[in-house]
Amino acid sequence: MKIGIIGGGPAGMMCAIKAGEKHDVVLFEKNEKLGKKLFITGKGRCNLTNYTDEKDFLKNIVNNKSFMYSSIYSLSPFTTYYYFEELGLPLKVERGNRVFPASDKSSDVIKAYEKKLKELGIEIKLNTEVRSIEKDGESFIINGKEKFDKIVVATGGLSYKLTGSTGDGYRFAEKFGHKIVEARPGLIAMNLANNFNLAGLSLKNVELFAEKDKKIISREFGELLFTHRGISGPIVLTSSSKLNRLNNFELYLDLKPALSIEKLDNRILRDFSENQNKNIENVLKLLLPKDLISYILDAAKIYPDKKVNQITKEERENLIKTIKNFKLIFDGFDDINRAIVTSGGIDVKDIDPKTMESKLVKGLYFIGELLDVDGLTGGFNIQIANSTAYSCGINL
Repeated sequence: MKIGIIGGGPAGMMCAIKAGEKHDVVLFEKNEKLGKKLFITGKGRCNLTNYTDEKDFLKNIVNNKSFMYSSIYSLSPFTTYYYFEELGLPLKVERGNRVFPASDKSSDVIKAYEKKLKELGIEIKLNTEVRSIEKDGESFIINGKEKFDKIVVATGGLSYKLTGSTGDGYRFAEKFGHKIVEARPGLIAMNLANNFNLAGLSLKNVELFAEKDKKIISREFGELLFTHRGISGPIVLTSSSKLNRLNNFELYLDLKPALSIEKLDNRILRDFSENQNKNIENVLKLLLPKDLISYILDAAKIYPDKKVNQITKEERENLIKTIKNFKLIFDGFDDINRAIVTSGGIDVKDIDPKTMESKLVKGLYFIGELLDVDGLTGGFNIQIANSTAYSCGINL
């Protein structure tokens, strides 16, 4: 059987490897080399997977986790780890169970894929853009000339367009009747309308939370970074993937999540009693980063040069409320081209979760980031690519 696989990212390469163990496979890649997007992931180190079990893995899937049940048990994160080590790629596990090549070079991950592809004699067509897929009876024709028994589309999402992720797969899917869930940026920075001048300020042990209709819909604890356009950092990226399909939510920052209102009040009263004749802006340096203080006092409607012995109970309560609920005016997510992953894609209702075959067109398969499945940061999205590709490859 002759199989055409479109896209030479992790999903396309893994599928080609598994399918190539039994079938005649041709792998099409429009770039001059394989794994171009993989090369830049993890800041060039490539967070290949997360060293965790299937249940914990599924907890980190944001959209359509039930779709992943079958494929993640076919190729689990643990199995992925040992599979790549058997391919000759030494790995290491870092904070948060993130798995990286021991060399810290994403190019070594790509070489591991390529070595196996070469061993299996997979035909690889670089610099070859697939412009069209036509159905011809039971067969498929690529670019009006090459005939295949089955086609696998693994062209990725819309992030990092320079690596070739230009949405070709969505176009192919729509042509064959598939519904596309709107592509949105996942794991992305957020823009703010607040007139802050805080670029470069990093906050640790803070909590970013979102409210909609007075209910908290997202809450993340950890590190946050202010940028020229807004905010980024681990808790922002995670929040973005949980909020990117919602509208009209409000965003807040709890600068002291470890302290209850009562404990924070006691702390402030102690600082005030020990520094009664000082300006409040100077006393707050004991509690908050100095660059933030003017914004906190402005939001709490307190003059920065007011002596702490003149602060009223109402002003102190406003200060505490502001520290625990510092309003961030959300102004949209950053450009999808800068997103770590694309959220949205081909509606999985029309895809067989065991084989990745289209339920609408026999012999047509979709894998990887193209599908409306995405996970949090930490190696989960490359694992989605590898697991869906593995399931597809062994079932072709």
